[in-house]
Amino acid sequence: MRALPELAENRNLLAYFRERAAPPSGPEDRALGAWQLRTHPDHCEWLASLVPGHPVEGAYGVPVLAFEGVAAAVAIGTSGLLVRLPTLPTDIEPGPAVEPLTDGEWRSVPAVLGDLRSTESEARIAEVVRSALLHARDLRRNR
Repeated sequence: MRALPELAENRNLLAYFRERAAPPSGPEDRALGAWQLRTHPDHCEWLASLVPGHPVEGAYGVPVLAFEGVAAAVAIGTSGLLVRLPTLPTDIEPGPAVEPLTDGEWRSVPAVLGDLRSTESEARIAEVVRSALLHARDLRRNR
C-alpha cells in the first residue's frame, strides 16, 4: 500500500492524522502500512468498494482515496467518511464534524444515508466520492 504523499494539498489532513498516529502496539493490532489501523477493517473494504479498481492509500493508519496523490475521500472511525468538496450536494445531510478538517475544505458524510435503501445509499455515496476524486483531479492539475 502506498502512503499518501506529502503534497501541499494534503498538508492539513496529514498533520491531523500524524498527531493521532501510532505504530502497531502488538501482534493483535491491525496495520495500514507502518501505522496502526484507525478504522474498522470492513470500513477500509467499503471505501475501496465505492470506486472499484481505484487504489486505497494510507495516511498514518487511515485509508484514503486520492487522485495522483491528492486526497479526495477518507474513511474515519467506524462509519464516517470525509470528502474533499467545496460543498456537499443539497440532498445529503452532513455527518458529524471532524474539527479542524471540516472547518475548511473537507465535508463529513455519514456512511449510510438514512432516507435511502442500502443500495441507493451506497450508490449515492459512491457518486459523492467520484465527485471528490474529480475535485482532487482539478486541484492537482491547477497547481
